[in-house]
Amino acid sequence: MISRRQFCSALAACSMLAAAASHAQERFITVSSTTSTEQSGLFGHLLPLFEKASGVKVRVVALGTGQALDMARRGDADVVFVHDKAAEERFISEGFGVRRQEVMYNDFVVIGPKADPAKAAGKDILEGLRRIESAKAPFVSRGDKSGTHAAELRYWKAASVDLDKAKGPWYRDTGSGMGPALNTAASMNAYILADRGTWLSFKNRGDLGVIVEGDTKLFNQYGVILVNPAKHAHVKQADGQKFIDWVVSADGQKAIADYKIGGEQLFFPNATR
Repeated sequence: MISRRQFCSALAACSMLAAAASHAQERFITVSSTTSTEQSGLFGHLLPLFEKASGVKVRVVALGTGQALDMARRGDADVVFVHDKAAEERFISEGFGVRRQEVMYNDFVVIGPKADPAKAAGKDILEGLRRIESAKAPFVSRGDKSGTHAAELRYWKAASVDLDKAKGPWYRDTGSGMGPALNTAASMNAYILADRGTWLSFKNRGDLGVIVEGDTKLFNQYGVILVNPAKHAHVKQADGQKFIDWVVSADGQKAIADYKIGGEQLFFPNATR
C-alpha cells in the first residue's frame, strides 16, 4: 500500500505531465510586430477576438519594424505586422515573405512642449522639423530602425536637414521603442515624432502635446505578411494565413475600427484582399 505522501506526489506528477501535454498541443503562431501596435493596446483588444474565433493563440514579439523583419528573416516568426512599406516590399523581393496585404492606417504626429519654444506648430512637418533644428530644441529619436524611425529620417531628409552634420546635444538617439522614447521626451520636455495610436494611449505626458499634425506626409500605413515557408519549412503557414485572413476580414476590420481610447479611434481599417 502506498502512503498518502506517495499518492500526493504521484498525483502532482500526473497533473504536471497533463499540463505539459496540454501546453505542447496548444496551437499558436508567433507574430513579429511593432511596438506601436503593442503599446497602443491594439493587440490586447484584437487577439482575444481572433483566438476565440480560430482556436489559435498569438504570441507577439514587439520590436521596431526593422528588427521585426530581421526576426522573420531568421525564421523566428510566422507572420510580420509592421509599418514601413519600402522595407516590407524589400522583405518580399528577397523571398522572405509571401504577400503583403494592407490592414490599417493612422498617422504620425510631432509631440513637443506645449510652450513650443521652436515655434514648430502647424500642419507642415518639414517646416516644423526645420524650425526645431534651427532652434536646436531638444529632440528625441527612437533611433531603433523602426518604421517610425525610418519615417523620421525621411522627413529630415525631405526638410533638407543633414543629420550627420546637424546632430548635437539637442538630438537624443535612444534606441528604444515608442513608449520608452516618449518617456524620455517627457522627462526632457523635448520634441519627438510618434504614431498617434501610442500617443493616445500614453499616460506620462508631462507638459507635452501635439505640435504638428494633419500633413498628408504623416500618413502611416500598416501591412501584414506571411513568412515564406519555402525559406523556413517550420513556418506555421495554415494558422499564420488564418490570422492574416481574419485581420483583413470584415470581422477583423470592424475590431480594428472599434478600438478606441477616450472615444477616439486609434487605427482605421483599409484592408486589401
